[in-house]
Amino acid sequence: MRVSTASAFDASIANLQRRQQQLQDTQQQLTSGKKISQASDDPTGAARAERAMVSIDRVDANQRALEASRNSMTLSESALGDSNEILQQVREAMVAAGNASYTDTERAGLATKIAGLRDQLLTIANRPDGSGGYLFAGQGSSTPPFLDQNGGVSFTGVPGTIQTGNMDKYPLSVNGQQAWEQAATGNGSYVTADAPNANTGNPAKGWIDGGRVTDPSLLTGHDYTIQITGTAPAAQSYSVNDTTLGTSVISGPYTPGKAISADGMAFTISGAPVDGDSFTVAPSTHSLKVFDVLDRAVADLKTPLRGQAQISQSNSARIRDLDSVMSNLQNARTQVGEQMNNLDNSESRLSAIKLYSKSEQSAAEDLDMTQGISNFQNQQSGYDTALKTYAMVQRMNMFQYISG
Repeated sequence: MRVSTASAFDASIANLQRRQQQLQDTQQQLTSGKKISQASDDPTGAARAERAMVSIDRVDANQRALEASRNSMTLSESALGDSNEILQQVREAMVAAGNASYTDTERAGLATKIAGLRDQLLTIANRPDGSGGYLFAGQGSSTPPFLDQNGGVSFTGVPGTIQTGNMDKYPLSVNGQQAWEQAATGNGSYVTADAPNANTGNPAKGWIDGGRVTDPSLLTGHDYTIQITGTAPAAQSYSVNDTTLGTSVISGPYTPGKAISADGMAFTISGAPVDGDSFTVAPSTHSLKVFDVLDRAVADLKTPLRGQAQISQSNSARIRDLDSVMSNLQNARTQVGEQMNNLDNSESRLSAIKLYSKSEQSAAEDLDMTQGISNFQNQQSGYDTALKTYAMVQRMNMFQYISG
């Protein structure tokens, strides 16, 4: 009978080494808390953990971009809020300037006040974003985007916005040209005005108000002229002509202060128009600039020796334009607010994705400590048993077997 051979000894040693390696691996897992230290430990689990880590890194990058966008949008929203507060002060000054008891000197004082508010507004329009750029520079500018020069303030930035390079494209700037220079002219649908080179030299001429829309479905977007003919008070008439089509729209006797309606529009000619006075109606455009409105208001208030009718007409037009630019800035502020809401929603979504990815990573590579300790104890018992068995087998030889 063969008691021991080299093969048996080799098998015992190999078994010991295998059990010792398993014990060391389990000890390392218990120490690190990870059941995967290298890809060969569990290729499938390692790939799963790697995908989770890539997702977490992507979320971290998106969160950094989101915070940069949030900082920019918060500063922009604050700047737009400050702008509307200043324009409200300008509007209050214009309303006060319409007071019939005010003198030219008092109106000039209000003009000085508005000029100072204009300068404050220009500072806000050129407010930096804290990172070397400007909030309203659009797609970027190394210099302040609004330049005050002869002829007024002009936008020197690049229209548009800067966005982050990630998939969600978070905004990093506001389109300054759109916010500050693209308000709707007139009442938002059409613009009324004196006809060019008309109504001059009349000491008590008439004027047209801003008008209103009575039926949006009837608006044509055409150009019109309103002609006053005849002498006051009973022989005057009006005619409304569509200059785009070259046709007459409506005509009738003119009554001061009574609205004239045509193609879904209604406007009123007041004062004392004379034979030949004419007015125009043109489609509204998005070309009204904040600083142009303020400059015209200052110039009007500094003009002396105007009659009350002229003052009322001028103030009415300036207040109408102020309301339009304030509404446009408020719309820009609303858009920024929507962006901030979207950022909040994106942040919640990114947090949920990151939590899920971390859970996936943990499930793939983290060790169940209870299971790990149990495995370690079982492996330790097995190793001790194998070690004792090997020691007993190693001491046996033929003579021991015979004598035994």
